[in-house]
Amino acid sequence: MKRRRMLLLLAVLAIVVLAVIYGLVQKSVRVQTETVDRGPMQVTVEEDGKTRVIDRYTITAPIAGFLTRIRLDEGDPISKGQQLAVLEPLPSESLDPRARARAEADVEAAESASKRAREEVEAAKADYAYAQAGYERTQKLFEQGIVSKDEIDRSEAQASKAEANLGSARFAVEVARHQLEAARTALKYTGREAPSEAIEIDSPVDGSVFRIIRESEGVVAAGQQILEIGDPSALEVEVDLLSADAVKVHPGTRVLFERWGGGEPLEGRVRVVEPSGFTKISALGVEEQRVFVISDITSPREEWQDLGDGYRVDASFVLWEAEDVLQVPEGALFRHGDGWAVFVVENGRAALRPVTIGQRNGITAEVVSGLAEGEKVIVHPGREVEAGVRVERWRE
Repeated sequence: MKRRRMLLLLAVLAIVVLAVIYGLVQKSVRVQTETVDRGPMQVTVEEDGKTRVIDRYTITAPIAGFLTRIRLDEGDPISKGQQLAVLEPLPSESLDPRARARAEADVEAAESASKRAREEVEAAKADYAYAQAGYERTQKLFEQGIVSKDEIDRSEAQASKAEANLGSARFAVEVARHQLEAARTALKYTGREAPSEAIEIDSPVDGSVFRIIRESEGVVAAGQQILEIGDPSALEVEVDLLSADAVKVHPGTRVLFERWGGGEPLEGRVRVVEPSGFTKISALGVEEQRVFVISDITSPREEWQDLGDGYRVDASFVLWEAEDVLQVPEGALFRHGDGWAVFVVENGRAALRPVTIGQRNGITAEVVSGLAEGEKVIVHPGREVEAGVRVERWRE
């Protein structure tokens, strides 16, 4: 009996010891881990945008007349000097001296505008030459390591902007010449009997037909719009950013245009951040202050020749980028005191590690200090993960 009692007591004691040991043994927590590594990193602002033609021209009737049917279609290519429309004469009803005086004033105004446009071309030439010379000087200083990459990007953007302004100024000269010819035509047939010949309206520039405003024949008034034309190869991209994001973007900022229909992203540079914003209602009904940012496409024309006016693109404005950055997934970061921390896997256990981070892009964060390349961090740690807890990698 004593022996049985002793065996029973030992069995109970063994069960208690095993229960204590089982309770003290900590179960492993399954976690998802990622490796801290180095690689390229970008911080961007992304928004939808659309292309638009830089210079668009609306062709109008220089005088009242009978417009013959427009034979062009939208998308047809046109060349400078090509006939766009024909105005046949109406019976004269403009023997009024006031109409002739008004036509003479229009001619004088058109002559002044033409002279001003030519002067603006000369000024644009000087600005372009100055900007190009500055870019070449900055490029030499950059090669010598005297100036930063931002300086050469800014200088290149200024040169590109000056070149674009020169092109627009030259287009403006052609348009002013066209308007002067229209004013002279109006003066020619003002105060006289009805003209015996038709008036041909020619294209002031090379380009394409964008929109036929008045296709059918009929009587038109002076100044009535007939069609819109422009050069589809001279495109820019218009993006409206939140004002809080627009302040981070500057002329010369690099832009990547993605999901435009082609294979590879297109390169671009910001040309203008408009100084005035506007209010827009979001899809959720929230009022937002937004700002238009205008960018040029710098990729070769052959890569985006199928893009047209009003096409949608996704624009990514590169605010910061580097090629060799120690980075950690943002899902591994959490607040710890006044800073940030992560859980690092050390010898199968979670270890709390305060870290200092730099740039962030919503996916990864730059590690300034606190981590080394190759270390394993726990991504999205749950409440059961604490310092010292045994962990094991979760596998699907």
